[in-house]
Amino acid sequence: MKAETWRKKRAYNEDELAQALAILEDLKKGIDLNSAQRAHPKSDGGGFIPKHAMVAVYYRMVESGDWEPDEKLLAKIRMKPTRTLSGVTTVTVLTRYHPCPGQCIFCPQEDQMPKSYLSEEPGAKRGLENAFDPFLQVHNRIRALHAVGHPTDKIELLILGGSFSAYPKDYQEYFVRRCFDAMNAVGPDPEAGSPTLEEAQRLNVHGEHRNVGLVIETRPDMVDQEALAWYRYLGVTKVQMGAQSFDEQILTINRRGHTARETLEATALLRAGGFKVVLHWMPNLLGATPTSDREDFARMWGEGAYCPDELKIYPCQLLEGTELYDHWRQGDYQPYPEETLLDLIADLKTTVPRYCRINRIIRDIPSTYVVAGNKNTSLRQDIQHEMKKRGTHCSCIRCREVRGKPIDPETLEFNDLVYHPADAEEHFLSYNTPDDKLAGFLRLSLPDNTHSTGMADLVDAAIIREVHVYGQSLEVGEVRDGIAQHSGLGTNLIEEAESLAKDKGYQRLAVIAAVGTRAYYASRGFKPSEHYMVKAL
Repeated sequence: MKAETWRKKRAYNEDELAQALAILEDLKKGIDLNSAQRAHPKSDGGGFIPKHAMVAVYYRMVESGDWEPDEKLLAKIRMKPTRTLSGVTTVTVLTRYHPCPGQCIFCPQEDQMPKSYLSEEPGAKRGLENAFDPFLQVHNRIRALHAVGHPTDKIELLILGGSFSAYPKDYQEYFVRRCFDAMNAVGPDPEAGSPTLEEAQRLNVHGEHRNVGLVIETRPDMVDQEALAWYRYLGVTKVQMGAQSFDEQILTINRRGHTARETLEATALLRAGGFKVVLHWMPNLLGATPTSDREDFARMWGEGAYCPDELKIYPCQLLEGTELYDHWRQGDYQPYPEETLLDLIADLKTTVPRYCRINRIIRDIPSTYVVAGNKNTSLRQDIQHEMKKRGTHCSCIRCREVRGKPIDPETLEFNDLVYHPADAEEHFLSYNTPDDKLAGFLRLSLPDNTHSTGMADLVDAAIIREVHVYGQSLEVGEVRDGIAQHSGLGTNLIEEAESLAKDKGYQRLAVIAAVGTRAYYASRGFKPSEHYMVKAL
């Protein structure tokens, strides 16, 4: 792919722009969007003016000085507003093919693609279209999100492609550096980018698109002290791991290549290092039943257990070309029908603790790939409808996020939820609305052994693993009444964490700051150390 493709922009003719402007003028008068679109259709009879054309005109009018910024107007024309209702804008990128150390019987392998990823999955498809170039993927995605009205100054970078730790370190560093170059708006020519990762990170502290979270995925058997230090050098703040099951026999049958004990140890070590931990769990593996899956899910929670911060439930899907497909043809494996999966997950969702967020319930694998079993990619919505019919509910973070709902800070209730995963005491500090919606939270970890990570920054330290305030993502420095972001909740939560850590006898408070949040924590008294930002108590 030629580097100049990053410069291409969607073109609109003058008639479309004029119609879009007329629609916006109607919206400013209080006319609803559907009526305004019908009043100003395309002159060629080709339907209605799309939202992205309206967004383009809105930006043109604001940038020219003809209009003042109008968030309420932008909200009416923003496409897929839920993408940034969690408070940040997520940009997903995909690494190139590299041999995977795993031999899982359910994983597909397509030419050119990283193992387990398929070329028609939306996120993976964007990677393929950009020839897996990290700069192009990030730049083009940011540009696309901006074009449909989303703020892009706070970016959570999600690097997919299987076991990132299995890639050569020079490739890992190159990939992350070029992602930062794109967030820093440094040109597409690799020679014109930052000479080092450290320089790219330095630029990003006050950059155009600040990195507020960096996520990688890896295997539990690849997490150790050395890996933790390397992750921090790259700027990683969150790690996804494929646990898949907590049943040793199921792991063996499916040739997962690691044990449940290794998953527990990796989860505890990552938590001690301040990382947010996302686990992937797969019902319907070879050898599993709905009953055994219910028992397995229960192993995730409780005293001394895994207790992930976030969870992706990925029901095993039968794909041609896998070893599992051969088991199915021989009659040794049968995928659950959609009704069974729906009943199973609707039951399990009611048991998820309030400190965990269920990010996904099914992969974006197009139904054309699935040989047998569930082909419903909107299973999550159907589960929500089923739970509503049953009168049950889920208390996970995603189901309680305040999202775009206005809040009154005076009515928020502070809560300290304490739980005890392996090797730590965790405090989930949160502000909740009167109807139990989540406005903001902080994860404070009190490690049993502050020497376990081997990093001097964390000796005698409690650690803030995450501060998150919800609501439609706002530009840095922007404040609006009734919006949780930038209303002081983050500062209040940090002060509560400081007081708690001091009372528990810790000498210091560390925070796993993303590159783009370093200035935020510096303004609150934290000083940069080797891998973390630290404040003496």
